[in-house]
Amino acid sequence: DTFMVEDAVEAIGFGKFQWKLSVITGLAWANAMEMMILSILAPQLHCEWRLPSWKVALLTSVVFVGMMSSSTLWGNISDQYGRKTGLKISVLWTLYYGILSGFAPIYSWILVLRGLVGFGIGGVPQSVTLYAEFLPMKARAKCILLIEVFWALGTVFEVLLAVVVMPTLGWRWLLILSALPLLLFAGLCFWLPESARYDVLSGNQEKALATLKRIATENGAPMPLGKLVVSRQEDRGKMRDLFTPHFRWTTLLLWFIWFSNAFSYYGLVLLTTELFQAGDVCSISSRRQEVKAKCSLTCEYLTEEDYTDLLWTTLSEFPGVLVTLWIIDRIGRKKTMALSFLVFSFCSLLLFLCVGRNVLTVLLFIARAFISGGFQAAYVYTPEVYPTATRALGLGTCSGMARVGALITPFIAQVMLESSVYLTLLVYSGCCLLAALASCFLPIETKGRGLQESSHKEWGQEMVGRGSHSPGESQE
Repeated sequence: DTFMVEDAVEAIGFGKFQWKLSVITGLAWANAMEMMILSILAPQLHCEWRLPSWKVALLTSVVFVGMMSSSTLWGNISDQYGRKTGLKISVLWTLYYGILSGFAPIYSWILVLRGLVGFGIGGVPQSVTLYAEFLPMKARAKCILLIEVFWALGTVFEVLLAVVVMPTLGWRWLLILSALPLLLFAGLCFWLPESARYDVLSGNQEKALATLKRIATENGAPMPLGKLVVSRQEDRGKMRDLFTPHFRWTTLLLWFIWFSNAFSYYGLVLLTTELFQAGDVCSISSRRQEVKAKCSLTCEYLTEEDYTDLLWTTLSEFPGVLVTLWIIDRIGRKKTMALSFLVFSFCSLLLFLCVGRNVLTVLLFIARAFISGGFQAAYVYTPEVYPTATRALGLGTCSGMARVGALITPFIAQVMLESSVYLTLLVYSGCCLLAALASCFLPIETKGRGLQESSHKEWGQEMVGRGSHSPGESQE
């Protein structure tokens, strides 16, 4: 008798090992604090260093440039040298430059250092790759969604930390203390094993078997009987593998879906501040005329009310997790993403109405909850659809396309908004409608499927739950 890694993961099931893994990889995912800090740091430095508006905007953009330029590289490293290696280096990189940026003496220094922080953050999504490869089929979607809770917790904690730290210790200490979750991860990452799927694919069968035995022992579950089958060794982390006839259409559609997710998510974050300050869409035009009369160096420190608004909009991501968690295994990954985009698009169109602040708040909450839920569904689907040889690279390139969307969105949510608020909302609504269509046209639904080990087999042939293949088939 023979068995594959997928068989062993399914037989051992979810237990103590996966709970520990959830917390440790979740600490890496709490790097959301490094992203949330941008909305707090920008107005502070605008006032303290008397920066013009374009320099403040550049401080945000440079982080996304770093993330965009490194996402594919970290995916390649994770496919070539291991998921644990790629994740450890990227987290330690982010931690080092995150703390160092708290000591930046002048603007040019903090610009370079935050760009390097963004370069490191580009590799943190590889925690999802490592995490997914240890999860049994039935628990995979729920667990990946629950680890996304660490993102929401990170953003909430950042706002609360800013409320305490900014009035007393200042922004430098906020930057240093925001690296705490990554520091905890650095202290605990020695416990992390390398992915057994990666070890088998790279020909290190003994190490993979030892890892699986360790998981079985921690979970108190028996190992499958027989010999661990070594999948055919393949070249790993090759970009051309994402464009083979079987994956070409999937890759292109996923790139657009990830682009639309980040474009719409960060666009809504930027629009929220504008809409709250104006009162509603109809008030923005008149408010814009007043703002244009001001000097570009005019600044306003964040008030307690601003922090409260930030906190409330951030909390809206928790309902997004719960809704996605409830529907993703019921209607499937593709339909979940499509539904999220459709609801966001519908809410964007409803903003055309001159609604009061309460209705505006409800619409923004629903829109953000669903677009964040769609993002989470994409994080579930992408590692499931690619084989082990290109899984990290596939996730990395998708993450890179998301950063392109995040880079472009300020020009729509801030620059275009000055010309026409209605055209701005129409762009976001139209983009999400197209993304909903793209989700429906994805050729593969991964619900109820095992992770694919080899790219030499038709997708989904290897596993649809334990025991669905014969020993001869496993041997390839």
